[in-house]
Amino acid sequence: MTLLAVSRLGAALGGKPVLRDVSFAIGAGEFVGLIGPNGAGKSTLLRSILGLVDAEGEVKLTGQDVRALRAAERARRVAYLPQEREVAWAVPAEVVVSLGRAPHRPAFAGFTPADRAAVEQAMRRMEVDRLRGRPATELSGGEKARVLIARALAQEAPLLLADEPTAGLDPSHQIALMRIFASLAGEGRSVVASMHDLSLAARWCSRLVLLDRGAIVADGRPEEVLTVDRLRKVYGVEAHFGEAAGKMIVLPLDAAEENGAGDDR
Repeated sequence: MTLLAVSRLGAALGGKPVLRDVSFAIGAGEFVGLIGPNGAGKSTLLRSILGLVDAEGEVKLTGQDVRALRAAERARRVAYLPQEREVAWAVPAEVVVSLGRAPHRPAFAGFTPADRAAVEQAMRRMEVDRLRGRPATELSGGEKARVLIARALAQEAPLLLADEPTAGLDPSHQIALMRIFASLAGEGRSVVASMHDLSLAARWCSRLVLLDRGAIVADGRPEEVLTVDRLRKVYGVEAHFGEAAGKMIVLPLDAAEENGAGDDR
């Protein structure tokens, strides 16, 4: 089943082209890492998919044009975790997580047992159940990030778009989050996460989509996308490639020697 289909997507910000002719599809059960250097267009792509940025081309969620969907219907099909980790109101963390259930409830309706179960499961998964009564504005950056991820999980949409979800998390919680995303894929849901940590992306994602200068330059399994030549050309780095526990390791070591590739972004 195709959850997301993007065709010939293009977008500009401030009159400057950011995305050009981007096409790809996401099926059920995929954990896709969206990678690329700063300024490649990763965040703009995620926002364009949701209709938050004016864009040309076509975006379909489970076969329907995203522009034709009402906000609540779109939110039942796709959850979005933006880069921003700010919470404006001093409400308890549990209330923040429960906001993820809004697309599933009529206005002013109370919480159903299914709503409460989804909130509890999301909080346990992100290990924030002990924070349930704490005002969100008093949480640390990492705690706040985990609460907001729990809110997205509580939404229980078949597709999750996450913009740099590991930012602000310590290594233990980064790995825990990767496990959660992989388990969601195992349940038949799909995750598209923009990432800068190539080793995390290589070890946990089932597929990588590499953006450079607003265009897709590679799309496939991690070992197909992350090559010596590609990291030199796109990132301008030399990297060590290895394997541990049957999974790929990619460790950038140094800037690549200037050869005209990757130095004019």
